[in-house]
Amino acid sequence: MAELEAWQTLSDRINSVSPSATLAVDGKAKALKAAGVDVIGFGAGEPNFPTPEYIVNVAAEACRDPKNHRYTPTAGLPELRQAIADKTLRDSGYAVDASQVVVTNGGKQAVYETFQVLLNDGDEVIIPAPFWTSYPEVVKLAGGTPVEVFSGSDQNFTPTVEQLEAARTERTKAIVLNSPSNPTGAVWPEETVRAIGEWAVANHLWVISDEIYEHLNYDGAKTTFVGAVVPEVRNQLIVLNGVAKTYAMTGWRVGWLIAPEPVAKAAAKLSGHMTSNVANVSQRAALAAVAGPLDEVHTMREAFDKRRRAIVAALNEIPGVDCPTPTGAFYAFPNVEALLGKPLGPNGSVPATSSELAALLLDEAHIAAVPGEAFGAPGYLRFSYALADDQLAEGMKRFQDWVAA
Repeated sequence: MAELEAWQTLSDRINSVSPSATLAVDGKAKALKAAGVDVIGFGAGEPNFPTPEYIVNVAAEACRDPKNHRYTPTAGLPELRQAIADKTLRDSGYAVDASQVVVTNGGKQAVYETFQVLLNDGDEVIIPAPFWTSYPEVVKLAGGTPVEVFSGSDQNFTPTVEQLEAARTERTKAIVLNSPSNPTGAVWPEETVRAIGEWAVANHLWVISDEIYEHLNYDGAKTTFVGAVVPEVRNQLIVLNGVAKTYAMTGWRVGWLIAPEPVAKAAAKLSGHMTSNVANVSQRAALAAVAGPLDEVHTMREAFDKRRRAIVAALNEIPGVDCPTPTGAFYAFPNVEALLGKPLGPNGSVPATSSELAALLLDEAHIAAVPGEAFGAPGYLRFSYALADDQLAEGMKRFQDWVAA
């Protein structure tokens, strides 16, 4: 592989950003599989179900319609933007206008554009940890400074307003909310979401609410939408969402942001220079998804619930592993600190960090999990249980056998 010469420097901005840890783990697992190694992947947050057939049929028809072979408005198909606004009223309980919606190439572009249009160099963004691995990196790419506020399993991975206030400075511009949470599966109580929204209003902070796991709740937990319970926050609220997790459509690459109209216009302007519109066939599929029923979503949730119970029980049977029961999303986030510094596996390897532990599990037990370091939570591992039941059971058996060896 050729090395760059001294004058061929890359930007400081890109050099300050870490690669996506979840994609790195998933990529290494897939490379091992391609080499013939039987790896079970708990790394990627990707439902193993096919996209519902009615959505696929709409997309197939759209492929044959010449109108979908051309550019469309940068901010998205007008009928999709309206359907997203209607879906927001249906699911979140408050009204938004279609002009506030910008359709993006997956949820990640919505996250990226949000911080690009909000932040100036040196602006701070409070990010409760454990957090989705891309939040701080996208803040850095916008010239901002991520400020991590950690709350562990003893707090059910839920921050307090007091913790957030202690992190706030005169440079604080925004706070990120993500409930149900990636990577913990925690669902923040309504009183917490309400208190954080009111605190943000009082302190003139933007609220970035990532709601992509909104329909994945268990044990009676419910997603609280900050825009519904704190109406006065709506003029400083940006909602991030997409079809990937709810409808098993990760590969279709359709996300969106909902923001006050001036912010939405700025995001659409940025899209115009980045990507233009999202692929029309994918937008037609997304329209069928968000405007359609949630029956198949509920069926998938029931399967996730079964797997959730199975993986939590299996993890807690392993000496040195302590896994709280998540009530949202499709992740288990066990504390593995008691395994560190001890000889493990048939080779007696001694991991010093959860990152080293994850590497050993992949190399020796052939199971892929993401280390907590990627989420601002050293000492934890993230396991996605969005995989087949038999694969989940075999992966947990491998983990148990490896530790026992």
